[in-house]
Amino acid sequence: MNALELAERTLALCTGEVQVTVTRERSLLSRFARSRPTQATAVDDVTVNVVVLRDGQTGSAETNLSEDDALRATFARADAAARAAAIAGPGDHPGLPDAPPSYPAHDGWDAQTAELDPARAGAALEQAFATAQQHGFEAFGVWTAGEVEEAIASSTGLRARDRVTDAYMRVICRDAAGRSGWGAAGGQAIDAIDGAALAERAARTAPREDPAELGPGEYPVVLEPDAVGELLQFLGTLAFNGLSHAEGRGALEGRLGTRVAAPAINLADSPRFRGTLPRAFDQEGIPKKPLPLIQDGVAHRVAHDLRSAKLAGARTTGHAIEPGGSSYGAIPTNLVLAGGGAADSAELAMPIERGLYVTRTWYVNPVAPKQTLLTGTTRDGTYLIEDGEITRPVRDVRFTDSVLRILEATEALSSAQRFVSSADFYGRRYASGVVCPALRAHGFRITG
Repeated sequence: MNALELAERTLALCTGEVQVTVTRERSLLSRFARSRPTQATAVDDVTVNVVVLRDGQTGSAETNLSEDDALRATFARADAAARAAAIAGPGDHPGLPDAPPSYPAHDGWDAQTAELDPARAGAALEQAFATAQQHGFEAFGVWTAGEVEEAIASSTGLRARDRVTDAYMRVICRDAAGRSGWGAAGGQAIDAIDGAALAERAARTAPREDPAELGPGEYPVVLEPDAVGELLQFLGTLAFNGLSHAEGRGALEGRLGTRVAAPAINLADSPRFRGTLPRAFDQEGIPKKPLPLIQDGVAHRVAHDLRSAKLAGARTTGHAIEPGGSSYGAIPTNLVLAGGGAADSAELAMPIERGLYVTRTWYVNPVAPKQTLLTGTTRDGTYLIEDGEITRPVRDVRFTDSVLRILEATEALSSAQRFVSSADFYGRRYASGVVCPALRAHGFRITG
């Protein structure tokens, strides 16, 4: 029985206004440290989520069982929650959507990846270990791949089914002195993963000499895609969350239609862009479509689900992240930042007399969300730029800066883009990431 068949069988056991979402995850994960495997897991899980609407209020419940009694009990729990919420008065949910005419096709499923052959993990780890050893390092990191099938059946007649795959690997090369470098890659197909190439990249970015100290101040900076991608992921939640925007908490409140970044910045949520992880629909069954967010530096749109769209007097953009909508809001999960004209990071560094080169950032947290102000540290390959060249390593530094300010201060971008993802799955597997280039900006704020 596929996921849609199970969703329809569950729906037949329910009454009223109901959405049933069935998610099947099959995945492998291998962790490693000091060039040795340390953990291997295999997941094969089916989750049935039931959302019930009563007077604009929602209740939800889920189960991992597929027997009729368990499905009836799950509906009963969701219905009881919706009825209890409705006692307080009508809610703000506009109701479940009707079935759309069609869903967009995509190439987000790869047959070879869906085989989930553990030998592919073993080979990737072996390649990474060998390459790290050649350069005098030990390898640390993770390899993972998965297939997710998702289906929705609702009382409005909506029926949707999608299958996607994803794969990801990160390698940190570290020596006895604690000097380290970083390499990571991911995509919808397992062929995107090359353990030897990632270890080579990590070894190449690791310092070979003791780092210098860099004091607080504002510096010109070249940020590699891994650093840019993390900043943009935070921007997605702080600036483009439709619920935050409608409630006056978002970073773009009162700024749509105005310039918020350099003219070179073109950012969109592009679910079918080459290199991203496409999906046919969001968690409410709305077809996924491209959404322009910043064009030529001007802020255009924010992301909505059904609930936030009603609150804002707008229409959903297909960005629900939970069945029935999330209390957190709606966020873009396929961010793409267009590239520029620079050949690579070395060319980006050429105009800089004295500045900073950052491979990636780490332990980043919001300080002032409405200003997109973040603080974090650089990690795994931080270097000085002197007279236009990336030269000496510097000790990792703390930065405290606004993502929108960095985008406003952006002077140039590389032509090449790379898929960037954290691939941290602490619950149901929902792979996402950012496709972005490297960039050069002025005034990067180092605070420690």
